[in-house]
Amino acid sequence: MKKIHAHIAVLFSLLTLPLAAEAQMPNAYGLSIGVEAARKIAAVAVAEAKKNSWNVAVAVVDADGELVFFERMDNAQVGAVKVSQEKARTAARFKRPSKVFEDALVGGRQAILGLPDVTPLEGGIPLLVDNKIVGAVGVSGATSQQDGVCAKAASDTLDKRAAVWSPPPPAAGKKPSK
Repeated sequence: MKKIHAHIAVLFSLLTLPLAAEAQMPNAYGLSIGVEAARKIAAVAVAEAKKNSWNVAVAVVDADGELVFFERMDNAQVGAVKVSQEKARTAARFKRPSKVFEDALVGGRQAILGLPDVTPLEGGIPLLVDNKIVGAVGVSGATSQQDGVCAKAASDTLDKRAAVWSPPPPAAGKKPSK
């Protein structure tokens, strides 16, 4: 049984090595994006969708791929809720746009379907602050290409310096802890 697991691990490594070498961002993970920055990111994606008469769902996740902010436009399909979150998780956890996996699948790399927790559809993009991944945005509800346009518009407007989480100010009369 151990031998089978070892063979599977080697096969998995061989199947994913070319993908990792081609597209993984070299960026380290940073502090996770804060809710206010995430809200602004989502607003830009929604504005882009409205401008084009698309109905989408937008998810912003932290550096671990966990949901920070979510918005679903009126009339966006119900399925877009989960897909937007999974696109964002894919981008954050694998340090690359989810489009990379879609392109690999279109190019015949069906092994992509065996990767755990990968959504191989365009629309998930890592978010960078000070060249560190602080989270990702995922958009779903239109075509994959249209979702990608919304996600790109959102990621391009991220304040590259002040978007990470910061602790709340101390309550009145309390000194901040060191």
